[in-house]
Amino acid sequence: MSDGTDSPGRLGLVVPSSNTTAEVEFAQYTPDGVSVHAARMALESVSVDELDAMSADATRAAELLGHADVDVVAYACTTGSLLHGPGFDAELEETLSDAAGVPAVATARSVIRALEILEAERIAVATPYTADLDERERDFLEAAGFEVVRIDGRGIEANTEIGALEPEDARDQATALAESVKSVDAVFVSCTNYRSLDAVDALESDLEVPVITSNSATLWDACRVSSIGSDGAGVLFDHDPSD
Repeated sequence: MSDGTDSPGRLGLVVPSSNTTAEVEFAQYTPDGVSVHAARMALESVSVDELDAMSADATRAAELLGHADVDVVAYACTTGSLLHGPGFDAELEETLSDAAGVPAVATARSVIRALEILEAERIAVATPYTADLDERERDFLEAAGFEVVRIDGRGIEANTEIGALEPEDARDQATALAESVKSVDAVFVSCTNYRSLDAVDALESDLEVPVITSNSATLWDACRVSSIGSDGAGVLFDHDPSD
């Protein structure tokens, strides 16, 4: 682990090979001097079969990040860390931490921690996913104790197509979703390849409820278990990660 004398921090990301968003957003929302280092797992389509096969690369990716002397490893894939249901996310964190020799967080578990610290119970979820993955995500969140009032997916499977979406797409989808339900405690924009962090502040102003994204929750959680600072967006980052 870095001793902090030569750098404000090194953040390790384990990402799907076709993800073009996570590294960009993590670098954008961390202070100057924090470096972001990624190791990739093979994935082209966000489907159950490919996500399942991708998980075989995760441990090796974390081990390689450990060679870079990172302070924390973040498994930056939402559906990849919830695919096998409750408990898989915690097991994944433990496995990757052992492989890298540093603390590790996984997006699905990070989302739960973020919603809990925001004291959210009723949530609305916007995703780019197909219906089968939306249902797996609903099941995962409901098993964790949240009421998923509505989940809305774009039906996209090609991950490069997800990565081509703009923050305005996320803002429009989340706004329409929130307006379609009576009341929620928070809105969650799912997928680490969905460019949505830049939309968080505007969404919170428009909707007057907390808004988290897969990357905001993962970044916040990575800061929680390491010495790395953050310039993250949204009220989530008003909560000290050490709480």
